[in-house]
Amino acid sequence: MSADDAYAILMERLGHPGSTRLRPILEHLMKPEQAQMAVALPGTPEEVAQKTGFAVDKVRAELDALFFKGVTFPRDFDKREYFRFAREIMQLHDATQATQQLNVIQHRKFFELWYDFCINEWYPSWGNSIAQASQPMMRVVPAYKAIEDLPGVLPCEDFREILRAQELIAVVPCSCRYNTTAVGKHCKHTKEEEQWHCLQFGRGAEYAIKRGSGKRLSLDEALELMEKIEEDGLIHTWGNIAVMTGIPTSCQCCRDCCMTFVPLDMLNESISKAWEKSRYEAVVNLDDCTGCQDCVERCQFDSIEMVKPEGSKKYKAVVDPEKCWGCGVCVVRCEPEALSLALVRPVEHIPGATSS
Repeated sequence: MSADDAYAILMERLGHPGSTRLRPILEHLMKPEQAQMAVALPGTPEEVAQKTGFAVDKVRAELDALFFKGVTFPRDFDKREYFRFAREIMQLHDATQATQQLNVIQHRKFFELWYDFCINEWYPSWGNSIAQASQPMMRVVPAYKAIEDLPGVLPCEDFREILRAQELIAVVPCSCRYNTTAVGKHCKHTKEEEQWHCLQFGRGAEYAIKRGSGKRLSLDEALELMEKIEEDGLIHTWGNIAVMTGIPTSCQCCRDCCMTFVPLDMLNESISKAWEKSRYEAVVNLDDCTGCQDCVERCQFDSIEMVKPEGSKKYKAVVDPEKCWGCGVCVVRCEPEALSLALVRPVEHIPGATSS
């Protein structure tokens, strides 16, 4: 098999046959011989060697190198005796970019290749796929600081309790924000190059730690990071189901970078295709509102606008309940404490949740 054939086969497996934008990414990640080995996966180094004609020791070394690059995925992260290639483009996108092994300045060319492919090819098709989903796969988890004094908060909507339920926690750089930062489109909410925000749990955390793409966090460190995430105005997300474990990643999202938000915005589709609202909704006490507009800037759903109530000399914040996703980031930074979250949906809003 020629190297050209190998890259073409891998592009087809990733769902983008003949892509002139994906190919340079694969060529950057894999030497021609490595691409031929990747085509022979899944399998052991011995099986790949038999299929390709390369020496077993060479195959083992190359597959191992690709593991640390985020291209191949061993069944056992320690022994690394059986490998597979990335299941889908999203896995390759995240694994190859969400790593401390890369620098947003030094590796800008690589990030530019990904950005070009995402914006011009993957995001339009990915956005259409999300828009056709029968129900949202993810759910907004409200900022803890916005609900800490409220009664009836379920464990699965208390981000502290989600963190406490995890046996292993790690953090890696957000692939989306590393990408946009590297190409000069810096996130409006935070600096990913200074503070990582993408949380990994269970096997996802083990992968990040063993590969060296991220670092392990203690529970206290994770809780401290949670506070920083909420101060920055990022949005906690979790699976749209009342479980506390078994989900390997919790993204901390922003509208200007997120691989879910951006494709839907490009297609003028609602984020409701991907995310379910929390059970809460922001409300404003107009008497306390000073009209500072901080909440307008922090709201990523365009749900807050400034209006001048009858008889008032100042503009005040008003929340559109249809647009509010109940993330609570506006509440966290409202210094006059004019904003709060109100419980507006029943327990059954979260699939599988019960009040007991």
